[in-house]
Amino acid sequence: MEEKSTEITKTFFVRCRYCGQKNQVREDYKNNQAICGRCRLPLSNEPHKKFANLSKHDYIHPLDSRALAALRAIPGIDSALKKLLEITGESAIRVLFTASAIKVTPKQCPDLYAKLQVACTTLGVPMPELFIQQNPVANAFTGGVEKPIIVLHSSLIERLNDEEVLAVIAHEVGHIHAEHVLYLTAAQLIMAAAQIPLASLPIAGIIKELLTAAMRGALLAWMRRAELSCDRAALLVTQNPHVIGRTMMKLCGGTFASKVDYDLFLEQAREFQKNYDEKWLDKFWADVINAGLTHPFPVWRVSEILKWTESGEYERLLKTK
Repeated sequence: MEEKSTEITKTFFVRCRYCGQKNQVREDYKNNQAICGRCRLPLSNEPHKKFANLSKHDYIHPLDSRALAALRAIPGIDSALKKLLEITGESAIRVLFTASAIKVTPKQCPDLYAKLQVACTTLGVPMPELFIQQNPVANAFTGGVEKPIIVLHSSLIERLNDEEVLAVIAHEVGHIHAEHVLYLTAAQLIMAAAQIPLASLPIAGIIKELLTAAMRGALLAWMRRAELSCDRAALLVTQNPHVIGRTMMKLCGGTFASKVDYDLFLEQAREFQKNYDEKWLDKFWADVINAGLTHPFPVWRVSEILKWTESGEYERLLKTK
């Protein structure tokens, strides 16, 4: 009778570089793409940088800085925004999402909670509340001032892998770290009040009474540029520029992105940036079209991340902080 040989698979423990969880894995875990049982992020022996004294000025995008300076140069802007939020009530934001979205906790969607902890501990930000809202628009946002909350749309996280979801959460945590929340919440109120169902509500009149057209325009112009800073914050958390790139690819191509060549997408981003820099008509149309959007073009955002990493600024920041 033939004896069957039994192969003993060796196992050992690997501590997740992101969240610190100890995971029991097989000795060939790298080939099997093992993931952490807590945060669901890939296990690796590579270190993950946590920033002890990161300043927002270490990574803020120059376009963000200039737009914010122009916004703050408008007389009375800060007092008007604080008055607006005092009247509309920050608590309304929390009530809305507590009543209509899923609150993420250590027991409810624990892997998302762990990813939020990773982003917050990496950047040095107190933990905000996190909600998942059913919404067909692939988006995420941060609102509130004293007690910010982060909201992820279900359609966004359904199309991303775990590393890309971490990038989105880190981007939103970046808004908190960069102290964007006062201006960001006011900008979101302006956009909400412009929608037809809300245009007749009292909030629309309050916004027009407190904020001049110049204030509203400058606020929305700044908001688009602030996104570039938070893409950098997301890179500081994921510590892999291609995670940011693939996230943007999925924002462009949706579920079809699985059939898209990522390297060719990067070539597209470089070509866009080259044409923007060298052709005045391309620059004109890009600026005109983007002026009507809440976020910069995803391809534009990829080109900006590529520029930051290739300039050496990102690597220097990792080494010095």
